Amino acid sequence: MISQDLLEILACPKCKGDLVYDQEKNVLVCNNCKVFYPIEEDIPILLIDSARPLEELQKASQEGRA
Repeated sequence: MISQDLLEILACPKCKGDLVYDQEKNVLVCNNCKVFYPIEEDIPILLIDSARPLEELQKASQEGRA
């Protein structure tokens, strides 16, 4: 779980835009860049190389529902 204080200061490393915490999937989402960043052991991995396309997250959600 990411604290609200930390969320307020985190920014996307690529565009410097706001990140949205998806608590259910435990990732940080940048809607501007259409990517998400993983969170491992409560540590956000905010490296541009670690960013994954938002479509991957949506596909995983759809597969989980099927």
